[in-house]
Amino acid sequence: MSTAVSNNAKSVRVIGLLAIIAGFLLIIGGGATSLVVRDQLIAENIVLGDDAAMFQGNVVDGPIDAYLQAEVINMHALDMSGGRTYAEMDRDDPMRATVMNGSFLRASLFTSVIAFGVAAFAAGVGVVFILVGWALRKLAPAEVEGSVAA
Repeated sequence: MSTAVSNNAKSVRVIGLLAIIAGFLLIIGGGATSLVVRDQLIAENIVLGDDAAMFQGNVVDGPIDAYLQAEVINMHALDMSGGRTYAEMDRDDPMRATVMNGSFLRASLFTSVIAFGVAAFAAGVGVVFILVGWALRKLAPAEVEGSVAA
């Protein structure tokens, strides 16, 4: 095997190994992020009420529960405001502060939904990195400079 081919094969195998390592790090990071967000939601002790679309009585601990709770908050805020959003209310309306708090709570819950999505995306990209790294290492010739590469 020529030196150029040998060096290229070694480079491809190293890049494959780096992709595999990056993949595992992405999976670990995505999993850790998901666990932290879940723990923080559980610590808030939010329970889906009877007026939730489904999973009534469940503790909010995941993206579906968080989304459902955000919808319940929106429903209550619109009921209190006569169907108007915070931006549509007069500044002197006594319900404006309550509707504003509802909007903030919804935004926080939607942020957790997004965090779960980003964590899942990172883990999915990690799986792809591992597969690409594995494929690169399998496709590169194993023999480098007269020895068998790891």
